[in-house]
Amino acid sequence: MTLRRRAVLTAAAAALVPSFEAHAGTQAEEPLADSVRLALAAAVSDSAPPKPSFDTMDERLVYLRWLGEMSQRLRKRETEHIRRVEFLETAWYESKRAGIETSLLLGLIQVESGFRRYAVSVAGARGYTQVMPFWARLIGDGDPGRLFHMQANLRFGCTILRHYLAIERGDMYMALGRYNGSRGRPEYPNAVFASQRLWVYKPTAA
Repeated sequence: MTLRRRAVLTAAAAALVPSFEAHAGTQAEEPLADSVRLALAAAVSDSAPPKPSFDTMDERLVYLRWLGEMSQRLRKRETEHIRRVEFLETAWYESKRAGIETSLLLGLIQVESGFRRYAVSVAGARGYTQVMPFWARLIGDGDPGRLFHMQANLRFGCTILRHYLAIERGDMYMALGRYNGSRGRPEYPNAVFASQRLWVYKPTAA
């Protein structure tokens, strides 16, 4: 194949990919105290699979109903049922693990990447939660390619947001601003909160 033909085919393939601007990518690389760095590294190192456990059958039924409802809402963005369920199970597990509302995580992902696993921002942020590669060096194994792995990306995103939430003393508005690199400006937090409302689950009475 000639270089010219290869270039033409590459351009044609690119034209078939839906346009989407990833909104994140300006997370600031800041010095971390050793204790903070080690705590964050420990938080992302455990690769336990997202297998939920419940104390009661009622809790399990609520989870299964949530999973079914969210799967339907996500259907337009991910048509393959198995991949939808795997993603939602992981999002639920990682958000609960980090003490973050699952609806907020899903709202953040919608704003950040439009639920695109391989999204890359202009600044180089990667994956569903648009994590900057420097985080892989600071608290991971140094391999930024892992940020395209679903569970690793969600784990990093939740851990980083939790870190910013601690810095901001529980103020999610300001923590989201840090996450996006636009601390103090309303556009990004407001966009995430608006998207979060699309992913809130309200159980119906049995």
